[in-house]
Amino acid sequence: METAEIRRRWLKFFEDNDHVVVPSAPLIYDDPNLLFVNAGMVPMKPYMLGQQTPPWPRATSVQKCVRTGDIEEVGKTSRHGTFFQMNGNFSFGDYFKERAIELAWGLVTTPIADGGYGLDPERVWPTVYEDDDEAYAIWHEKIGIPVERMTRRGKEDNYWNMGVPGPGGPCSELFYDRGAQYGAEGGPAVDEDRYMEFWNLVFMQDDLSQVRSKADFDIAGPLPAKNIDTGMGLERMATLLQGKDNLYEIDEVFPVLAKAAEMTGRKYGEKSGQAAGQSHPDDVHLRVVADHVRSSLMLIGDGVTPGNEGRGYVLRRMLRRAVRAMRLLGYEDKALPELLPVSMDRMKASYPELEIDFPRISQIAYGEEDAFRRTLGAGTVILDTAVTKAKQSAASTGGGQATLAGEQAFQLHDTYGFPIDLTLEMAAEQGVQVDEPGFRRLMQEQRDRAKADAKSKKAGHAHTEVWRELRALGATDWLAYQGLSADAKITGIVVDGVQVPELRPGQTGQVVLDRTTFYAESGGQIADSGVIAGPYGELPVRDVQRPVKGLVVHTVEAGEHGLTVGDAVEAKVDPEWRVSACQAHSGTHVVHAALRQVLGPSALQSGSYNKPGYLRLDFAWNSGLSAATRSEIEEVSNLAVRQDLPVSAQFMTLPEAREWGALALFGETYDEQVRVVEIGGPWSRELCGGTHVAHSSQIGALTLTGEGSVGSGVRRVEALVGMEALRYLAKERMLVAELSGMVGAQPGELRDKVDALLVRVKDAEREIARLKQEQVQAEAASLVEQAQDISAVKVLTHHAGDLPADQVRSLVLSLRARLGDASGSVVAVTGVNAGRPVVVIATNQSARDRGIQAGALVKQAASVLGGGGGGKPDVAQGGGQDPSKVDEALSAVACAIRQTLD
Repeated sequence: METAEIRRRWLKFFEDNDHVVVPSAPLIYDDPNLLFVNAGMVPMKPYMLGQQTPPWPRATSVQKCVRTGDIEEVGKTSRHGTFFQMNGNFSFGDYFKERAIELAWGLVTTPIADGGYGLDPERVWPTVYEDDDEAYAIWHEKIGIPVERMTRRGKEDNYWNMGVPGPGGPCSELFYDRGAQYGAEGGPAVDEDRYMEFWNLVFMQDDLSQVRSKADFDIAGPLPAKNIDTGMGLERMATLLQGKDNLYEIDEVFPVLAKAAEMTGRKYGEKSGQAAGQSHPDDVHLRVVADHVRSSLMLIGDGVTPGNEGRGYVLRRMLRRAVRAMRLLGYEDKALPELLPVSMDRMKASYPELEIDFPRISQIAYGEEDAFRRTLGAGTVILDTAVTKAKQSAASTGGGQATLAGEQAFQLHDTYGFPIDLTLEMAAEQGVQVDEPGFRRLMQEQRDRAKADAKSKKAGHAHTEVWRELRALGATDWLAYQGLSADAKITGIVVDGVQVPELRPGQTGQVVLDRTTFYAESGGQIADSGVIAGPYGELPVRDVQRPVKGLVVHTVEAGEHGLTVGDAVEAKVDPEWRVSACQAHSGTHVVHAALRQVLGPSALQSGSYNKPGYLRLDFAWNSGLSAATRSEIEEVSNLAVRQDLPVSAQFMTLPEAREWGALALFGETYDEQVRVVEIGGPWSRELCGGTHVAHSSQIGALTLTGEGSVGSGVRRVEALVGMEALRYLAKERMLVAELSGMVGAQPGELRDKVDALLVRVKDAEREIARLKQEQVQAEAASLVEQAQDISAVKVLTHHAGDLPADQVRSLVLSLRARLGDASGSVVAVTGVNAGRPVVVIATNQSARDRGIQAGALVKQAASVLGGGGGGKPDVAQGGGQDPSKVDEALSAVACAIRQTLD
């Protein structure tokens, strides 16, 4: 049974059992604790926590998920994968344990011909929480599971919590016995490879007040309503129903693995046993490729782009691990253009949007592989330099095997993205070992810092309790689309995370109103500015946020006057601020539409930011825009402004919006009812909750001010609108006038005049360089006389002063020629250009016959200068950081020659 069919049956079964089918949320989710959605229940958390009233008593979904905590285990076990799909069914105060167990048992054991999964009932092993006699009785007495196939387990295995105060409860997990060929007999407590977990039924019944760890928490009491949260791993069920050894061999994953095997000439499974622990390294590498290519496809599809932090770093790491695994398998060419389309072909059955968006997705992925290939090239040079120094250090201390410091290996990994396994392999090829324990220690320290940071963020999430309490008093009546001011009442005040009855003079705190016209920061648009006018004066509003859905919170700075809960106030948005903000947000939509018109439909927005008068927009593209292209985008945008296109907004369901062709922003989570903003009909149609002008002409002038790269396959344009654009153009006009006056030309003649001046400057620079070169060559004859004799080899060392590298090289070659070939000769010359020293060394054949190599001498000199270098035995060049050590570097060269000749 194909994975897409398993998915379809799940949704149909629960829909037939009165559950509402809820679409998957994007992998990027608005949760301070999570980089990605990592469980099927994440989009349901507001209902579990009581932050929102669930719109339905029962729901079901197939949620996209990514977990990266065990990324190093990918390919080594049958269970670990980064991207996976979690089939979930949920009850909010409706059915509980008995019905949840009945539904699970019914779906998995109903014959395939009757719409179920057809698992053998005799091979299903339930586990229950150690104290959950009720669930134990249901499984044994109602379902008929014999006691020898049931296991009671402790909190670590069979009690679920979020890791922070909130809902929790015991759970019951379902395992399937795959047979003796997969491991030892005795149930999941003995072997979780043979007995594969595929479903977890969580019975949310407790309100947790303190959570210190997975198994250490305090239960404050029962929840007001008991909920059900279950999750069945789609890939695990596919593994079982397709009779595969592990999730890498199912229909949605294996085609990529097979393609990678074909490309590398490997035969998958040829040297491995059935159990995951019996896997050959080649098979592990192939599984890593298959898993990471699919995960990267899904992440880019949901708007993640490669970067050095957060989500972008996770994606970058997976793409590079996939490419690196292919290299370890012997494949040196570009791999992703062969592999990514295979993954898309398999995943599009469940996610058809991947095929539509594939031009953008592939552009980003291929750009990252190209960048990594360049990184490997640069990292190899850095590694070679470090290995050379390690060898020199070992030689100078009297022998022993050269060792590359753990700090250097970590820097290569952390700063340059150079994989540690590649460092180990390449160092070993040159006879150098790596301080791997030191590297692992630094990696662990980095992980510990990341965990501490995540823990602090998770602890901060507990502060949302105060917002949940205020939300329970009622949602904010949000009137930002209706006007700029509204009479309101203060329903809550929070200072330093604690509810207080008043905001005293001099304090800054968060104020909750029952009604507000302030726009809360979201969708790339910053919050409105304005004041809250109270009984004793006006207090400036510094920020506006939505900490929980339905609640608008104003950060207010109290000067001489304070506020009290219950006060009647007026929320007043600064009208100039709002007008400029509307111009910027509508301008963002216009620029986005212009980009797609000029560059094509793959130039999709991947992020934006706008504030009064200014906008920036990130979009999928892997090359810089020419001046002509930027000018065309600006012209298309301003034509749309001039045409006075109508701007309208309407609400509709998400499926209707997609049917209508509205563009959704990556990473945004949308309700079933969404707002579609349209400019000029279908020309620009986007899902958006921001504030906008009524007609495009109200945007005013629009001028692009910058364009550049912000990551692999992602570009950014910046623009000014309205008065800010006019001010910018006025400054440029003034600058042109000033320059025209300075060069004595009319503005229209300025370019030609500057071109002529630049030609004259370049001619003058060339003449100066020529004269300087002639002067240096004239001095060469006298320099030859300064050569010293070291064991019948003429050695000439000289510091040429402020001289660029090319002229230093020319002088060295000239001096070597003047010394002739009658005997051995070595020339070493240093120069300084722009504050950085350079050294060039040349030898003749006689000197090389006596063991003097220019490349080795340059490395010695460059190390004194604080840099590196290399080259051929006859001519080599290097540089460094410290120009004060040029004389010391030349002395080191002479000393090295003596040691060689002695």
